[in-house]
Amino acid sequence: MEAAQQEATARAREMQRSWYGEPLGALFRRLIDDLGLNQARLAAVLGLSAPMLSQLMSGQRAKIGNPAVVQRVQALQELAAQVAGGSVSAAEAAERMEEIKRSSGGSVLTPTGSQTTSSSGAPTVRRVVREIQSLLRSVAAAGDIIEAAEALAPSQPELAEFLRVYGAGRTAEAVAHYEAHQS
Repeated sequence: MEAAQQEATARAREMQRSWYGEPLGALFRRLIDDLGLNQARLAAVLGLSAPMLSQLMSGQRAKIGNPAVVQRVQALQELAAQVAGGSVSAAEAAERMEEIKRSSGGSVLTPTGSQTTSSSGAPTVRRVVREIQSLLRSVAAAGDIIEAAEALAPSQPELAEFLRVYGAGRTAEAVAHYEAHQS
């Protein structure tokens, strides 16, 4: 029984890697460290119960079912990067975490917090890309998206590429794709 449970956990972590770019345990531990949180506080900011957060971190559950929670995770990742880069103080980070906690996700087209916008007020490319990824990944698993892309490839190669890059690729690849297709 223990071997089957370990196998299921490994599968869940691999699915998390394909959906979120890395296992959620690693992602959440980094947010906890970078933002000076504990698990209970992270769960509260994300809008998850502490047991649900624990199950996602341990690989007992694979997917975050609520797209608004996925968007909060993305907002916290951006905030953590800003804190690490020194552009946001600890006090500002605490304020923004409260804003993120209160947010229901929102649309990238109508950003609710300054962490989602550039100095000109426009959404950042990374934020736009993560929104697209979140939407695609909320309707299908990465494997299903790749399967759909393969089916479309002969007649719609550009659409197939879009599905592969945004639906199953890493954020950095999607950002590069987005930037290459602007203008």
